[in-house]
Amino acid sequence: MVPVSAHTVLIVAAILFTLGLAGALTRKNIIFMLISIEIMLNAAGLAFIAAGSRWHQPDGQIMYLFILAMAAAEVSVALAMVLQIHHQHKTLDVEDLRELKD
Repeated sequence: MVPVSAHTVLIVAAILFTLGLAGALTRKNIIFMLISIEIMLNAAGLAFIAAGSRWHQPDGQIMYLFILAMAAAEVSVALAMVLQIHHQHKTLDVEDLRELKD
């Protein structure tokens, strides 16, 4: 197996983070926005693991476990909110929900 440099992994993490950010800013559906946020969290976790691997420290893996725990809590709360919004307004489109604000 060929070792991958930390620089390459950080570039992949940056690309993933950028894709997640673009998805979160351009999507109108709440579920796709949540998926984009999860991609951003995974990119941050990948960067932590690459940095920990670079300096031979387990800190990156520990931080990734914290990111996973936070992501699990975020998903459970966010999906409960999505279900409640869909139940009340019968839509998940952010633009339609903004019109209901006034």
